[in-house]
Amino acid sequence: MDFLSQTYYFDFESDEIQEFVRDFKDDSLLPKEKAKLLYVKVRDSFRYDPYFLSFSKEHFKASNLVKQKKGHCIDKSIILIAGLRSLGIPARIRLAKVKNHIAIDRLTEKFGTNELTPHGMVDLLLEGKWLKASPSFNRSLCKMCNVQPLDFDGENDSIFQEYNNEGKEFMEYLEDYGHFEDVPLDFMEANAREHYPHIFGNDKNKKEFWL
Repeated sequence: MDFLSQTYYFDFESDEIQEFVRDFKDDSLLPKEKAKLLYVKVRDSFRYDPYFLSFSKEHFKASNLVKQKKGHCIDKSIILIAGLRSLGIPARIRLAKVKNHIAIDRLTEKFGTNELTPHGMVDLLLEGKWLKASPSFNRSLCKMCNVQPLDFDGENDSIFQEYNNEGKEFMEYLEDYGHFEDVPLDFMEANAREHYPHIFGNDKNKKEFWL
């Protein structure tokens, strides 16, 4: 797969995504510059919120997500992937399991753990090299957590910060599930049900959860 095609989820030909990337459709900008600018826009335009879980197909369409004011890591990754593909930059979704070591009281209360899975990030191809980018944590959230905002320079992987500004452990990667050609909704739901059975209860048909 070329990782440039439109899919049901990465529907970048939609008016919503075209409007979102309009400022970056500038032939004077190199692909690397377009990717850097788009990354920052996705990172800071949507407040990170892990407390709404949805496993409906409609939720994960980029054209629907971009109309929201907040989203979790997978939501923001899908928006970034759709935007990158619309700019001619190959991109795909990568999933992992991570552990959060800061501000975990509510997280632990709702999820029963400070481990988050599946965590979403982006693989993108620039100058023949696949790079990782993690647009999850917006600048204002990073300030609250006393951690530097995660930048993307278009040359190196941009993955979660291990430590905050005080040297305390911040984020830890536990497991890499690899990359996927499209949004692997069935895998995501099965993974979440395995790790957070108390959230789902006995209702196998329920697809949305407010925590």
